[in-house]
Amino acid sequence: MTLHKGALDRDRRRTHPVNPFYGEADPVAGMDTEPPRRTLPDGPLAPHAAYQFVHDELMLDGNARLNLATFVTTWMEPQADVLLAECRDKNMIDKDEYPRTAELERRCVAMLADLWHAPDPSATIGCSTTGSSEACMLAGLALKRRWAARNRDRYPAAARPNLVMGANVQVCWEKFCNFWEVEARQVPMDGERFHLDAERAVALCDENTIGVVAILGSTFDGSYEPVAHICGALDALQERTGLDVPVHVDGASGAMIAPFLDPDLVWDFRLPRVASINTSGHKYGLVYPGVGWALWRDQDALPEELIFRVNYLGGEMPTFALNFSRPGAQVAAQYYTFLRLGREGYRAVQQATRDVARSLAERIAALGDFRLLTHGDQLPVFAFTTADGVTAFDVFDVSRRMKERGWLIPAYTFPPDRQDLSVLRVVCRNGFSMDLADLFIADLEQLLTELRRQPSPLGRPENVATAFHH
Repeated sequence: MTLHKGALDRDRRRTHPVNPFYGEADPVAGMDTEPPRRTLPDGPLAPHAAYQFVHDELMLDGNARLNLATFVTTWMEPQADVLLAECRDKNMIDKDEYPRTAELERRCVAMLADLWHAPDPSATIGCSTTGSSEACMLAGLALKRRWAARNRDRYPAAARPNLVMGANVQVCWEKFCNFWEVEARQVPMDGERFHLDAERAVALCDENTIGVVAILGSTFDGSYEPVAHICGALDALQERTGLDVPVHVDGASGAMIAPFLDPDLVWDFRLPRVASINTSGHKYGLVYPGVGWALWRDQDALPEELIFRVNYLGGEMPTFALNFSRPGAQVAAQYYTFLRLGREGYRAVQQATRDVARSLAERIAALGDFRLLTHGDQLPVFAFTTADGVTAFDVFDVSRRMKERGWLIPAYTFPPDRQDLSVLRVVCRNGFSMDLADLFIADLEQLLTELRRQPSPLGRPENVATAFHH
């Protein structure tokens, strides 16, 4: 989470007028109030006044439906909203108090195990999380503990564990390595290769490698990493050296796309080397944030010693999570969405989203000012940069000016070895329709007539943050 400094409120003595309609019953008394911004008020405010202060400030946030940076769900049906409201006071961890919510969690795990071709769905272990970041932390812990158990004679005295991944991983993997003292071995980008490949992954593996992370849907450009090829290369490595390196598939987005749109793509538990998979229910699982899922192939993949069996509120509860208290509403919403759509419904929704992404990518390329890096034909996500010969503006100019029209489209540079490449990225989600894509293109075309007349890009000082961070 973001860290903030508790700075003093410099304007705490300013008087903020309250609209009489939001004040007390007497519209004259108490029309001025002095709520401080960074210290607790001395006394209470009327509920309508407190609401209005918060509501008015939040109006300055961007429109989530026009946010083409985020992967998280920004629209659900009214019935799902009702369920979320009905379950907002349920603590997911209180399984003895809310047994039906716990049962819905178990059913979701079973559905995902079946969807991801677990060899024995009844033996697959899984849990809900607050999102993919927590799920990745749990999967990384399981990998490290399995490795440590196999290397008791060397760890921790003489061996430091490492985890192999591409430089395109989401920042949660860097956090995991930092927090749990694992060496992050990252394969840098090279030329037009923007993610991990099998050859370079195997080259970084040794007797201290706890696992390889394969990304099914890179957040940088929407491309799938070659999970099957990586597993095949690790199979060959084991035949040559005896090293048995498991694979975790970070399917934060792609694990809810590929099963429906790319059924012949082998990336999941059909590959014996895949030990665990995570996904974000609040991304292409089509649920509001925050819910994620972590699944392990079998009990061997998740060491029993990591599972806590707590006598809590009258019952024994096996749990494996970083968070203890968290809402059960999103789990109920996930089960609702699974029931509501089924396989065919998910296929239809995801196909429509991919169709929008591919169409929008083609239309942007046709403008002549941009070069596509990806085309939205894996994740419904694509990245593009300015075309060769475009010198009047850069991607940061486009991002800045489109924001004036309400569109939030991130501009950022790629990781080391391709930091020379700056791109724009568009994430298409359920709710971003062809109609909205038409409006996006119309605004972009209108903007380009102005940008082409610039003498040069406005530039971005290195110490100024961009609109997007990985």
